[in-house]
Parts: sequence; C-alpha cells; structure tokens
Amino acid sequence: MSLALTFGCKKETTKTETPAAIQLEGLTQNHNEKWIANEETHIGMKRIDSILNNNTSLDGKLLGEALSKETSYIIKSCNMTGEAHDQLHVVLVPILEEITDIKDTNNTSEVDKKVSYLKRLVTTYFEYFKT
Repeated sequence: MSLALTFGCKKETTKTETPAAIQLEGLTQNHNEKWIANEETHIGMKRIDSILNNNTSLDGKLLGEALSKETSYIIKSCNMTGEAHDQLHVVLVPILEEITDIKDTNNTSEVDKKVSYLKRLVTTYFEYFKT
C-alpha cells in the first residue's frame, strides 16, 4: 500500500517555476557572492525575463525582435568594468546567440525549445548578478 502512495505523490511541475540555471564554462561567483551589475543591465535583464515569462506567441521573429531591443539597451548602457564585466560577457554572449537563433527560427516547436533554454540562461544571470 505504501508503494502505491509513493508513486501517487509525484511532484508536478508548472511553467511558473524558475528554470534551472546553466553551468557556463568560465562563469564564477565573486568570492561566493553575486557580481554587481550596473542598474541598466539589471533592468534590461528583468525586461527580458518579463518578455519570456509573459510571451504567448511562438513567432520567433517577433519575439526575437522584442528581446533584441532589450539586449541593445543593455549593450548601449553598460558601463561595467573589470572582472564583473568579463563575467557578464560569459553569460550575455550565449543569451545574444540564443536570441539571434530565435529570430531566425520559423518552427514553433524549435522556438519553444530555444525559449526554454533562454529562460535558463536568464536564470543563470540572476544567480550570478545583482545591483
């Protein structure tokens, strides 16, 4: 009887759960602390996160354009220097690449997979950076 209860109590996942972060080669914490990002970078990343979490369309071009607008804001506004800036690039480059891939993808199931991966990259940013 307990065996049936064990199988009946599976944890169900929902889309609102935070995606798991990705371990990126070269990405480290600042002596077990998060790196300090400039405010504009953090705002841009929050906007990207919001776009991804509120997106209902799998139109890669449309979604990619909205995300690219935010990455342009981040790049233009970045005044970070030193190791924090270098660490930001470790996570930002894959984000930029994934957004480019999303813009170039017409297949909705591929867009969905790429959005899921991008959400994990954004989670990674928030695990390593703060303002």
